[in-house]
Amino acid sequence: MNRITDSRRLSAALAFLAGASTSLAFAPYALWPIYPLAIAFTLLLGRDHGPKAAFWHWLSFGFGAFVFGISWVHVSIDQFGGLPLVVSLTLMGLLALYLALYPALAGTLFARFKGTHQGFNLLGLFPALWILTEFLRGWMLTGFPWLWAGYSQTDGPLLPLAQVIGVQGIGLLVIMLAGAISLLFHRRPASLLFLLPSLSLSVYWADVSSTVARNGDTVKVALVQGNVAQSMKWQPEQLWPTMLKYMDLSRPHLDADIILWPEAAIPAPEHMVEDFLDNANRVANLNDSAIITGIISRQNQRWYNSLIVLGNHNAKHQDSPDYLSGGGNEFRKHHLLPIGEFVPFESLLRPLAPFFNLPMSSFNRGDYQQPNLKATGFSLAPAICYEIAFPEQLRLNVTPDTDLLLTVSNDAWFGTSNGPLQHMEIARMRSAELGRPLIRSTNNGVTAVVDEKGQITASLPQFETAVLNASIALVSGETWFAQWGHIPVQTLCALLFILALLNRQRAS
Repeated sequence: MNRITDSRRLSAALAFLAGASTSLAFAPYALWPIYPLAIAFTLLLGRDHGPKAAFWHWLSFGFGAFVFGISWVHVSIDQFGGLPLVVSLTLMGLLALYLALYPALAGTLFARFKGTHQGFNLLGLFPALWILTEFLRGWMLTGFPWLWAGYSQTDGPLLPLAQVIGVQGIGLLVIMLAGAISLLFHRRPASLLFLLPSLSLSVYWADVSSTVARNGDTVKVALVQGNVAQSMKWQPEQLWPTMLKYMDLSRPHLDADIILWPEAAIPAPEHMVEDFLDNANRVANLNDSAIITGIISRQNQRWYNSLIVLGNHNAKHQDSPDYLSGGGNEFRKHHLLPIGEFVPFESLLRPLAPFFNLPMSSFNRGDYQQPNLKATGFSLAPAICYEIAFPEQLRLNVTPDTDLLLTVSNDAWFGTSNGPLQHMEIARMRSAELGRPLIRSTNNGVTAVVDEKGQITASLPQFETAVLNASIALVSGETWFAQWGHIPVQTLCALLFILALLNRQRAS
C-alpha cells in the first residue's frame, strides 16, 4: 500500500477504478457493500495526500463513478442529439468531470482540515464533508442528486432508516462505515465493532417503532404503459393514434378508482385536444373513475409540463365530472431538466445542434409547493419524472391527508440503459422516506407499485405495451422524515465540520 500511495499516477488510476466500481452498488446490480468498500479503499490510497494531491485523487474517483454510473445520459445525447459521436462523448465526459468536482471538494477539504485524531477524521469529518458536498451537488445549477451514497442501500439493510433520517442520513452512515473499515488498517478495529451492532439495533428500532400503519382502506389502480416509440411520439400525425391507444388500453380497466397515464401521454397542448379530453372526462365519470394524464398546459402564454385529472375528483360516485380546462386540480412540474425541458442561454445554444432543440424544451416552472391532486376522493402527491430525485420538494408537498405518492415519466430517451432502473430505485426511496405507497406510470418502463416501505409489490416488464392492475393498502401516520426532512442530518454535518475547524485552529 505504501508503494502504491507513493506513485500518484497509480494511486489516481486505482481511485478511478474504485469510483467506477460504485456503479455496481446501484440498480440494476444492487451490490450495496461495494460502495463503503470503494470509499474505504480510496481513503487508504490517499491517506497521506495534501490538499492539492487529494483534489486530483478524489477527482479521479468521482470521474470513474460518474462516467460509468450515469453512462445512460450518453444514450439520449447520441440517439436524439444529432451530434457526432466524438462530440457526444466529449459532452458526456465534461458532465462526468463537473460532477466529479464535488467528491474532489470533499477530499480536498478533508486533507486541509483533518487533525491528529484518526477516529474523528474518518468517522466524523470525512462523512460530514461527503454529505455536505452531495447536498451541494443536488442544489447547484438546479441540482443533480443522482447516485447519492444513500441510494446504494435501497436494496440494502439500512433502508428502514429512511423513514427517520432520509437518503442523506443513510448516506452518512454508509460513509461512516467506510471510515470504520479504513480504520482497521490503522489497527483500530473498535470503531467497526461498535458501529455494526449500533447500525443493526438502529434498523431494528426503526422497523418496530414505525409511526406509519395501514388503516384498512384500499384503492384500486390501473397503470398504463403505452410503449410509444420516442422517435414517433412528437410526430403530428401520431397524436390521435397515441391518444386512442391510451384510451383503448384503459377501457377494459375502467372499474379502477384511478387510471394513471405517463408523462406527456397526450403529446399536445391541452387546448388542441379539447374534444378528446371531453370524451375521456365523461367516460371516466360514467364508470366512477378518474384518469390522471400527463399533458402540456398553458396559462398566459406560459407553457407547463403538467398532470390533469379527468372524471371524478372528489368522490367515486358523482352525477357529473369535474374536469375543466384551467379549472384547477392540476400539477405543473417545478424542477425542470436542463436542456431537456429548458435551455439556458437558449439564443446561443439552440442554433448549434438539434440536441439543444429537443421537443418539450421550452417549459416554465410550476410552484415549488402545490396542492395534492384529487382523484375519486383520494389525495395524491405528484412528481413528474426527474422531480422524484428531490426528496425535500416532494416532502413539502406531502400532507397528513396524502394517500399516495404519484410519479410519471418517459424514460424512452435512455433506451435499454441502467437509467430507468436507477430512476425506479430513487422513487422507491421516496416511499421509504415518506411512508406512503407510490404508483409510477411510464411510457416504456419501469411501471410499478411500491409499498410504504419502499418495496416493489407489482411491476410491468420494460418495453412492452401493458396495463398494471393493483389494489393498494393505504396507511395513516407521518414518518419522522416527513416532519423534519434532512435538516437534522445536514445540521449534524455542519456542526462536525465546524468542530474540525475549531480543532484545527486550536492546534495551530
